[in-house]
Amino acid sequence: MHAVLVSVTLNNPEEALENLRNEIVPRVSQAPGFVAGYWYGDQQTKGASTIVFESEENARGFVEMVRQQPGTGAATIDDIEVHEVVANA
Repeated sequence: MHAVLVSVTLNNPEEALENLRNEIVPRVSQAPGFVAGYWYGDQQTKGASTIVFESEENARGFVEMVRQQPGTGAATIDDIEVHEVVANA
């Protein structure tokens, strides 16, 4: 398994949360190889997510999809990384 770690700056927290719940989570959960996703943050200025995929190929494909899609401007991606999951519980 591989995890995609995303950190964002919230430019418009209310809009970002609404977009997260109504658009992003449903779309991400349909991505190829999706296992689980967790979104968290202070809901005012910063947010983050950990999204787990079955393979590195699935994780990197997701990152490419994110980079190609324009956002609403409610949040700005600060960093996006792919890491191998080496243990879980």
